[in-house]
Formats: sequence, structure tokens, C-alpha cells
Amino acid sequence: MAPEGKDDTTPSNDRWESGIHTDFSRAMSYGDYLQLDKILDAQEIRSEAHDEMLFVIIHQASELWLKLMIHEIRGAATALTDGKLQAAFKMLARVSRIQSQIIQSWDILSTMTPSDYLTFRDTLGQSSGFQSWQYRSVEFMLGNKNGALVKPHMHDKALSNNLTSILNAPSVYDLALKILAENGLAIDASRLDRDWSKPYEPHESVEAAWVEIYQQPEKYWELYQLAEKLIDVEDWFQQWRFRHMKTVERIIGFKTGTGGTSGVGFLKKALDHRFFPELWSLRTAL
Repeated sequence: MAPEGKDDTTPSNDRWESGIHTDFSRAMSYGDYLQLDKILDAQEIRSEAHDEMLFVIIHQASELWLKLMIHEIRGAATALTDGKLQAAFKMLARVSRIQSQIIQSWDILSTMTPSDYLTFRDTLGQSSGFQSWQYRSVEFMLGNKNGALVKPHMHDKALSNNLTSILNAPSVYDLALKILAENGLAIDASRLDRDWSKPYEPHESVEAAWVEIYQQPEKYWELYQLAEKLIDVEDWFQQWRFRHMKTVERIIGFKTGTGGTSGVGFLKKALDHRFFPELWSLRTAL
């Protein structure tokens, strides 16, 4: 019989802990698997300012999320090329969820006041988020092509070659339009065979094709789903851009950015860009 106040059906701490690995001299631990020694030692703080740690970690975490976005967008592009639309939908949906996480990071960064930022801003030198090659890769993969934006990375040949390769490849939207044509929709040839490194220009044939899909979703169900997955990605991306712009305005106002950009003005201009223009214009056309 169990002593008063003790439930003998509940394992003791000793019995419970006996099933837990405690000797990692020959085994891989949690920290080993995630290489936490590298990640947690990567914060090189260059000032005595308390808030610099926040600034560094927010941007490092964002770069990790961008790495995952690139992985998912590349996977979606491969799936679209192979005609595996359902697999592409899952990956594109994951991209949208990743973006929601990055958006929340701006809420954390906005707890830093202008005075806080000024305590360490000079330590940044000419470094700027504008120089994020992963962010540029995401924009190129989604269709915002601009060869001039490879120039800030020309000091690193491998990196600039990688960006140039992405610049010259069809974007996710280019692949989507090819699928529309393969399904019998009349897409103008100028949108199916072009210089992929150039910015995409809207075309009436593409809008007409998307309108037809939205008018008959039961007939074009997978293409209808594709359109909505793409619009989700762009919707979240625009929200990210907006929160970025407002956070920068809140912290530095309309000062010039550390990398030499016009700061808030540059970010506001980016809000006008559309990755998938006809997916927006069709809503008016319907």
C-alpha cells in the first residue's frame, strides 16, 4: 500500500528520469543537432548599448526565416515545373505563414525608441538590410527582377553568381503562366518566352486568362487554387513591407538609411510594386 499522500501510480522522479539520455559523450544532443554553439555565439555586439542585442537577433532571425522561404519557394518552383500543383500549394502556404512570423518581428523591434537606436547606430557603418542577398533572392524568385540590385554583392563572386542565376531564371509567376497556357488558356507568346532577367510587364491576355479561371472555378479548380496561393504570398509580403516601413519611420523618421538609401522614402516606393499584377487587376475586371 502506498504511503499516505503518495500516488503509487505516478512514476517517481528516479524511474521517470531513467528513460532520459544523460550521457552524450557518444551521442548527439539537442544542442549538437541544432549547432547551437554556432548560432548562440553569432551575436557580435560592437557597443555597450543594451538594445544592440535586440537589433542583431531580430535581423539574424529574419535571415533564418528568409533562408527557409528560399527553400520553400525553390521547392514550389520545382513542383510547378513538374506539374505537381498540390505539392506547390503546400509550400506556398508555408511561405505565407513564414511571412506572418517575420511581420511579428517588427513589433518586437518597434519597442526600441529613437534614443535607444542612436546609442549604437554608428557601429553599423555602411551595413544595411538593403544588402540582404537572401531578401533579394526572394524578390527575384517571386518576380521583382532588377539586375542593378546584384551590384551591392559584386565583392563576393560566388554570391553575385548565385543572384545572377536566380535573376536569369523564370520566376514563380512565369512558371504559373506556363501552366495556364498548358491548360489551354490563351497566354500571349511574349509572356511565355522572354528575357527572364527583365521585370515582368502586365498583359491583357494574362488578365483575361485569370478572369476566366475566376469565373469558372469549378472548371479550373487547381488553377484557381494556384491564384489564391500566389495572392496570399503577395498579400503577406506587402504587409511585411508596410510594417518594415512604419517601424523604420518610427525609429529614424525620414533620415537616410545606413546603407545610403532614402530610408522611409525607398520603402514607401517598394509598396507600389506588384509581383503578380493581373491577380490584382482581375478583381476589378470581374
